[in-house]
Amino acid sequence: MGKGMKAGKKPKSRPSGGDMQKQLKQLQAMQAEMEATQAALGEKELTTTAGGGAVEVTVNGNKEITKLVIDRDVVDPDDVEMLQDLVMAAVNEAMRQMDELAEQEMSKVTGGLGGLGGGLGIPGF
Repeated sequence: MGKGMKAGKKPKSRPSGGDMQKQLKQLQAMQAEMEATQAALGEKELTTTAGGGAVEVTVNGNKEITKLVIDRDVVDPDDVEMLQDLVMAAVNEAMRQMDELAEQEMSKVTGGLGGLGGGLGIPGF
C-alpha cells in the first residue's frame, strides 16, 4: 500500500492529459458556439403589446428598444399613469420574452446543462 493509503480505499483517479485536452477543446468549441449564438440573438427582434395594442414595443437581442409605438387614443394628459403602466408592461413583457428566447437558444448550445454553464462555475459559460 502507498503512503497515506488505508486498506480498501482506492486512489483518486485523475483524468489523463489527453482527456483534459479533449475536454478543453470541447469547452472552447462550446464557447465559440455560444458567442456565435449571442451574436445571432443580437440580430433578432421581437415585438410585444399592452393595452390591446395601444402600446407596442420592439426589442432586439441586446435588450435595446428599437421601436416604440403609442396609439394616439391612449395619450390622455389627465391619465399619464395609465400610459406609463402600459409602456412598462409592454417593455417588461418584451424583455421577459427575449430572456426566454435567449435561454432556449443557449440551452441548444450547452446541451441542456441547465442555464448558462449549468451552475458548473465555468468562467464564460
